[in-house]
Amino acid sequence: MSSPTTLTGLGDERFVSLTTFRRSGEPVSTPVWIARDGDDLIVTTPKQSGKVKRLRHTSRVQLAPCSRTGTVAAGALPLEANAVIEDDDRSRALLTAVFAAKYRLEYRIFLFIERLGKSGAKDRVLLRVSKPDSSAAEDSTGSARSALPAAGGTDREGPSTA
Repeated sequence: MSSPTTLTGLGDERFVSLTTFRRSGEPVSTPVWIARDGDDLIVTTPKQSGKVKRLRHTSRVQLAPCSRTGTVAAGALPLEANAVIEDDDRSRALLTAVFAAKYRLEYRIFLFIERLGKSGAKDRVLLRVSKPDSSAAEDSTGSARSALPAAGGTDREGPSTA
């Protein structure tokens, strides 16, 4: 497992540990699929996930290369970044195209299995991850910008679902 030193370098990884932060400041790490979109990275996650809930509070995230199960690569230092939630048709089309191209059959099988779940197909959103100095990261209150209404969630969707 490599240890990229730049945000865009993480886009080549199969999995990264995405750390979001609770209001208390406590970190919560989740292994996710990740892909590049220009200078940014994108992650997909269910709309009701804990990651989305935490990003409504703060856009601060950390990323580090990891295994499918979330074990961070030895000696890997987390990279600081900001993430914003994108919940629109264009973003969903982009994430489907980009993740299907990178993860191929694995992504298609994952979506099929997710749709079979007892809760049915989950609404997914795109998380756009950018360098900390990005102007799109936070509004004047320090909260991540999002078009999503406040709602609870959990990070129990599995290791590779983001």
